[in-house]
Amino acid sequence: MDFNYTIIIYVILGVIPALIWLAYYLREDVHPEPKGMIWAVFLWGAVITIPTFFIQIGLTTLLNGVEINFMVKSLIYWFLVIAFTEELFKYIVIRVKVVNSRHLDEPLDIMLYMVIAALGFAAVENILYLLVPAGQMPFDQLIIRTLAINFIRFVGAIFLHTLCSAVVGYALAISFCEEKNRIISVFVGMLTATLLHGLYDFSIIEIDNGFKFAIPVAILIVLIVFVSMGFKKVEKLKSICKT
Repeated sequence: MDFNYTIIIYVILGVIPALIWLAYYLREDVHPEPKGMIWAVFLWGAVITIPTFFIQIGLTTLLNGVEINFMVKSLIYWFLVIAFTEELFKYIVIRVKVVNSRHLDEPLDIMLYMVIAALGFAAVENILYLLVPAGQMPFDQLIIRTLAINFIRFVGAIFLHTLCSAVVGYALAISFCEEKNRIISVFVGMLTATLLHGLYDFSIIEIDNGFKFAIPVAILIVLIVFVSMGFKKVEKLKSICKT
């Protein structure tokens, strides 16, 4: 198969899982957002992967040049270099493109737009995972490999991105209604998302015992419960309380 066609297949199939989750989350909004705004935030979430990845490469290079305990270095890598930078840049998209937008008219929108930005980010990340290694292989093997990776990431990494961003979105939504605790609220939301995201990645890559998958599953369950409750709580807030 021609390499260019292989790339096209990777791109198309790589985006599909994110679009499926996007359709699911949009059902949570009883007052649908403008389609133009939805796709704009999705695309900005995708674009923000570029500076994020370059920063991660730079920080990884710096970290590799430091002589410290392997475990400490691993923890710094997964929690700060990977998890924190990704959660931070997804948040920046919403802070810059959504918070002061005229389309932001209810608290639930913030959580939803955070999820949309996360899905744009996850779509590009998913394509990159599919492209490594990108090369010649029989069409049937390419499809099987791609579908297998897509399924694993659909129920794992992509879902995690949406849940962690929803946590940050929840904190941001609540912060608009709590003037005295705005900074603390966002900080706690970002910290929670970073810790859970980092622990998820760390456990899958660095742990070899039975906790390798038990921890990620537990994290997803905790996040599902919290985010579900968060959506319900934020939905009861009548308007954006930007005082």
